[in-house]
Amino acid sequence: MAHKTENTVLTNMCMIYDGDMVLVMDGTNEQWPGITFPGGHVKPGESITGSCIREVYEETGLKVSGLKLCGLKQWTDAGKNYRYIVFFFKTDRYEGELRGSREGRPFWTKKEGIREMDLGDGFDAMLDVFFSDYLQEDYFHMEDGKWIEEIL
Repeated sequence: MAHKTENTVLTNMCMIYDGDMVLVMDGTNEQWPGITFPGGHVKPGESITGSCIREVYEETGLKVSGLKLCGLKQWTDAGKNYRYIVFFFKTDRYEGELRGSREGRPFWTKKEGIREMDLGDGFDAMLDVFFSDYLQEDYFHMEDGKWIEEIL
């Protein structure tokens, strides 16, 4: 009988937009440098949405509200019994003064120009989900020793 549990890491990411502008982070994380949206890990006992609100504030100084769950990204490897999930949110409701953090430098950019920037690894496919009304998931999984990506 297959196990019904697996080790799981829960994270979040938020696209904050204002008309045709989006807020991006020029990330300094050595494991995932480049342009991304703000976000981070869910703490034990914390709600998914609450974790996103907290992470955005810690990274940008902005207090967001009215978050809409708009998709997710997953990595999974059944052979190693793990799953990594990133919950995608978006909102156009924010207040506060924009500031950087140890995570990177946030700045506003035009939505249509973001793909020409130095993006974090795999962020381009994530943008497909964020920008679509029909796509819901960027799914990575191991099959026959190779990573397979599906945009669903």
